[in-house]
Amino acid sequence: MNSQPLHEQMAAMMKRAAELSDEEKLHRYNGVLYPKLLCPELHLKALGDTKARPDDIMLTAYPKCGFNWMVGVMKTIIAEAAGTKVVSEILPLMEFLSPVDIKKFDEAPSPRLVGTHMHPDNIPVSFYTKKTKMLVIFRNPKDTLVSYYHFYNNNPVLPSAKSWDTFFSQFMSGNVSWGSYFDYALAWEKKMDDPNVKIITYEELKQDPSQGIRDISTFFGLTLTEDQVQRVAEGTSFDAMKKNSAKTHATMGNVFFRKGTVGDWRSHFTPEQSQEMDDAFNKHLAGTRLGAKLNYQQYCQ
Repeated sequence: MNSQPLHEQMAAMMKRAAELSDEEKLHRYNGVLYPKLLCPELHLKALGDTKARPDDIMLTAYPKCGFNWMVGVMKTIIAEAAGTKVVSEILPLMEFLSPVDIKKFDEAPSPRLVGTHMHPDNIPVSFYTKKTKMLVIFRNPKDTLVSYYHFYNNNPVLPSAKSWDTFFSQFMSGNVSWGSYFDYALAWEKKMDDPNVKIITYEELKQDPSQGIRDISTFFGLTLTEDQVQRVAEGTSFDAMKKNSAKTHATMGNVFFRKGTVGDWRSHFTPEQSQEMDDAFNKHLAGTRLGAKLNYQQYCQ
């Protein structure tokens, strides 16, 4: 929502981040850790004033589950359906918006594309009362952890992860920005019968992007021809978006689009850590519909 050019926003943010210690970069709000520069208390408090609309298009994901990739996919789907050019600016997470930005958001024309990493219980209630459609992107927890580890170490607004072992312990205890992966997953598990919620996984999108694009378009009531489906699939492949990331994400392009692979966890986890994650998955998600959708045995064992 900020009218300042993207590269200037990034440069200003990096300058402020360089002046903070690791301890100063995070703060807790309602028991959850957030990056202080991106999500100050003023912004988080103002979120309750957000006025949702039934035709809003919401994307939500735990960090490093494919959110930025899906923003590109969704923007391209919308552009193809409307016959317009793809917009290249970053979609801000709604928890990044200042009170002034929220007022601008409230005045923006429909349909509005909005995203968040927030726990579903912390999403402003108006998005539920207005029956806004929400697309939730999940990724297997082992690859999510690896991607988050590199993101912490390469994003100046976050504290350094210090070591792999340290970050592994922090992630497993939920002591990272936006909280526990498993708490987040269990909350969405409870909403799987909601007709306004659709859950899709990073892995299935990688395996068959065209079918994923068809399913997403249908969910949001957007009509694409088969030629358009293929254009979206080709234009929003991870490699294509990584190649274009300097334009869409300025200096942070290579941070947001690192590898985009499935199974990178195998080059990071020790056998003991793999077992600890397996035990956590079995404790929290085994036997659930979301757990089945994540296809944990195929991707994590």
